[in-house]
Amino acid sequence: MSFLLRKIVHNEAMRSDPKEIYGWRVYALACSACFGGMLFGMDSGIIGGVLTMGEFKHKFGLVNQSKVGEANLSANIVSTLQAGCFVGALVASPVADRWGRKPALIIASIFATVGVVMQFAASGYLEPMYIGRFVTGLGVGAASMVNPLYVSENAPRAIRGGLTGLYQLFITMGIMLAFWINYGSLLHIGGAAVYVVPLSMQALPAVLLFVGMLLCNESPRFLAKQDRWEEAKATLAKVRALPENHPYVESEFRDIVTQLEHERQLVGGSGLWDLMKEMWLIPGNRKRALISIFLMICQQMTGTNAINYYAPQIFENLGVKGNATNLFATGIYGIVKMVSCAAFLIFVADSLGRRRSLLWTSVAQALAMLYIGLYVRIAPPKEGQPVIPAGYVALVCIFLFAAFFQFGWGPVCWIYVSEIPTARLRSLNVAFGAATQWLFNFVVARAVPNMLATVGSNGYGTYIIFACFCFSMGVFVWFFVPETKGVSLEKMDDIFGVADLLNRKLAVDPERASANENENENEDSKGGATETRIEKA
Repeated sequence: MSFLLRKIVHNEAMRSDPKEIYGWRVYALACSACFGGMLFGMDSGIIGGVLTMGEFKHKFGLVNQSKVGEANLSANIVSTLQAGCFVGALVASPVADRWGRKPALIIASIFATVGVVMQFAASGYLEPMYIGRFVTGLGVGAASMVNPLYVSENAPRAIRGGLTGLYQLFITMGIMLAFWINYGSLLHIGGAAVYVVPLSMQALPAVLLFVGMLLCNESPRFLAKQDRWEEAKATLAKVRALPENHPYVESEFRDIVTQLEHERQLVGGSGLWDLMKEMWLIPGNRKRALISIFLMICQQMTGTNAINYYAPQIFENLGVKGNATNLFATGIYGIVKMVSCAAFLIFVADSLGRRRSLLWTSVAQALAMLYIGLYVRIAPPKEGQPVIPAGYVALVCIFLFAAFFQFGWGPVCWIYVSEIPTARLRSLNVAFGAATQWLFNFVVARAVPNMLATVGSNGYGTYIIFACFCFSMGVFVWFFVPETKGVSLEKMDDIFGVADLLNRKLAVDPERASANENENENEDSKGGATETRIEKA
């Protein structure tokens, strides 16, 4: 595995690192955590197909509705999950900081499982369906916040992008499985089971996440943050598959401790108010928080989840008729997403870099969406007539859009948001990013059915609006997003100027520097986080 990666990944860090750290253990750990991504993918992919099934429509009252009325009811069912995700992402941050990344993911899997049970047991009643999707959303949102955090804190720097991006790969894998589960259910299952089986299958990744995390270790950086130094160093050595006294482990562990000490010197306390001041009053930290928030807004405004949630309806909008045909086309769309994401993680994530990936895919996504919008406006599909060649190009553009998204805005946003924050603020920063993602995911899920029904004939304006957003994202990246490929988590402060701020602060405030030295000496005597303590660990 190590030899193959060294051939594929053009990254200077990998050439100087011990080959042992790229063994199977770190990949198994990342995949176990990333079942949280599959959970999100299956939840979002299954509901779109279920909403088109006749049995579900009759059972939950979607028939005999006006076009706008059906759109509203469908949007309510879909978007309730995103509402729960928004809350779950925010609540997960204090849980992950207090009890750890591993327990937070286990709790998330339990919430998701309970919510799924409520969904498939709803039996035609909208109230338990709404509550079940909200409860599932709590688990999905919590996992979306903790998962990239947990993986980035365990990953070696040279492949951190690829491992953190596995979250997006597992999302696409879940979406792909969901699409084909819907298609298989429609072909081979009758009665109410045609939608009950897909809804119940949403619990599979939640169970796998629960079992996987029971077998995994806690993040060494979380343990260090809690001043559990012996555990932190032992866990780091275990993940890196090296002895504790190996120079690489000693160096990485010292970097972790040094960064934590520097952060404590900047603000001091570790309460929520102290962390909020550290995030928003220190320019480098504020810049990182704002970049994280805007990246997540941009990710949703590409329109990707409009297709994920309502793919069958969108394919019908482009002239593909028949529920089975729509679900088949949706299944192919899921395969394209998964294969494209896998290709990005293997060949591009830690080679091309974050910035360039975002830039070129912004333009490519915009062109694909613009063509679809112009086709629906100029030559819309007509009832009873075959799809014209320009229509098939529009269908191809849907698949191209999926591929472009997986080469940039899908995985890169999660990678970037989880790797740029300083250690003390990483959980809070990722929570803000994840919550923003779910908030705008909710906006898209709630708005798109109405947009397709009302914004221009056949909803052509929907695609043009998303195209405009995609173009504008490239401008944002060009001016505000620096490259972080191959940079260790402990060196991110240098990129955003926080390390320089600390040096200036101590230079103009020698009394504080002296106080910090005295405090460190006191911590030494108490077994705190100091160099002497590191050597003992």
